[in-house]
Amino acid sequence: MVAWRLIQKTKAILERERGTIKKQWGGRIPICLIYPNSYFVGMSNLGFQTIYHLLNSEDDVVCERAFLPEPEDIQEYYTTKSHIFSLESQRSLSDFEILAFSISFENDFPNILTILDLARIPFESHLRKDGYPLLIGGGVAIFLNPEPLSEIFDLFIIGEGEEVIGEFLDNYRKVFFEKRNRDKEELLKRSAGIEGIYVPRYYHVSYHEDGKIKAVEPEQGFPRRIKRRWVSELDRFQTRSIIFTPDTEFKDISMIELSRGCPRRCRFCAVSYIYHPFRNRNLSSLESTLKEGLFGKNRIGLTGAAVSDYPQLIPLCQKIISNGGEISLSSLRLDTISPALTQCLKDGGVKTVAIAPEAGSERLRKLLKKGYTEEKIFEGLRNLFENHLFQIKCYFMIGLPTETDEDLKALITLAKRIRHQILISQKIRSERLKIILSINPFVPKPSTPFQWFPLDDVGSLKRKLRMIQKGIRGEKEMEMIHDLPKWAYIQTLLAKGDRKIGKILIASHRFGGNWGMAFRDLNINPDFYVYRERALGEIFPWDFIDHGIPKERLIEEYLDTIKEAGVKIEK
Repeated sequence: MVAWRLIQKTKAILERERGTIKKQWGGRIPICLIYPNSYFVGMSNLGFQTIYHLLNSEDDVVCERAFLPEPEDIQEYYTTKSHIFSLESQRSLSDFEILAFSISFENDFPNILTILDLARIPFESHLRKDGYPLLIGGGVAIFLNPEPLSEIFDLFIIGEGEEVIGEFLDNYRKVFFEKRNRDKEELLKRSAGIEGIYVPRYYHVSYHEDGKIKAVEPEQGFPRRIKRRWVSELDRFQTRSIIFTPDTEFKDISMIELSRGCPRRCRFCAVSYIYHPFRNRNLSSLESTLKEGLFGKNRIGLTGAAVSDYPQLIPLCQKIISNGGEISLSSLRLDTISPALTQCLKDGGVKTVAIAPEAGSERLRKLLKKGYTEEKIFEGLRNLFENHLFQIKCYFMIGLPTETDEDLKALITLAKRIRHQILISQKIRSERLKIILSINPFVPKPSTPFQWFPLDDVGSLKRKLRMIQKGIRGEKEMEMIHDLPKWAYIQTLLAKGDRKIGKILIASHRFGGNWGMAFRDLNINPDFYVYRERALGEIFPWDFIDHGIPKERLIEEYLDTIKEAGVKIEK
């Protein structure tokens, strides 16, 4: 049963798309690829589009999409007792054999439960008997730490999905089609033998009395550690926009991935550690992709965690511009902003440039291994201003380890100096000047040297935000945006949690999103996961994942941080 208005709204979305893949179901494996956030957010995700295209490239697979409905639509689903359905064919999610979730952010975990609830699918995997779809989880949030979702999903893909999908599908065909026995248990056991696939039901966690993990033991025959999969040659797979729609952040842009990973190894950043080694695409391969990307679009978005480290970035930009295209780049490293690059930005129609100093003081930037001196920051900015690029978005973090009010004052001073530098560079009209300060709480991420640190206190984060807001008050053409500290708390809980957090997640959904009631109902202290500095010898929930970097190396970086900061730690 589906409300007519919801069907009509979906069809209207499809009518605005170009590049949608529609296939008949007969004789094919039906898979629904789900992004647990809005259509706008999901269709802005290049990885989501890549997996959609890759699955549909299999002749015997039909892959459709689903997203978290808009808030008013969620209410209508419940009111009309409608089942959530896919975009392409408007079939109920329960009609699919596989539901594959692409999960980028921990704060989307609750949305997974909303989608399953609307599909009338039991949350916990042990409650889903024959007849229910197989639930697969993938995406960056999963290969950081899948444990809070371990009782919900049947299996997880740890690493870059392009490398695993074909092997899993071959296995699926052998069990469900060649043998025709539909034995889910056999499928899971065989899948667990594929490198990069984690089936949590075959792994058992024991705890010490104080709540810390004692051991994670696999059942006999299963690997003790799960090796993440990674694509050694990026050019084997195209990662570019497949579907174009005005209902997305990049409505006028064709997105193309330049590289994967980051060579910088900033201590707080998971990208450097879980996407290593840093890999670039060949220029010739990109030029071939550009010919397809430029079709019907004149603006090309070049993406990657380290776009400005791409060695042939300037020749590539010049190629796009010479063919009548415009360019859009994600955040740039300040120490790579040269006169030649800024000329390309100007010629390519770039209006706003994003930079990420991350911290206001040089002391903190050194701890982060960001490595920017103020001189280097303003050298890069001068190159921008001389080419009349006066709209700047600056990313900063607050609540960083060892942060003091002096560091925050340095952030305010740096922001003011950036504005002042623009004003003295050229005589410009004030409407052309815009500085956006994006201030976000630092969330300690798994598999990084900063995973031992706790989150700063929510009350402290609120005070720091007020301090910055007060400090920039009256600064014309400067605005500040920020995430709410309470959501940083929840994100940390989900990012660093173990299997017990899955119970909190389900209880929170049952209480209508009231986390406080969920904590009280289960008598679990979330501060244990969020505010506690971890001991060096502690077993983390995600330690069973092998990202190719020994934990000992992360410990060395962590200890170096502590030494540089001059503080003591718990052994």
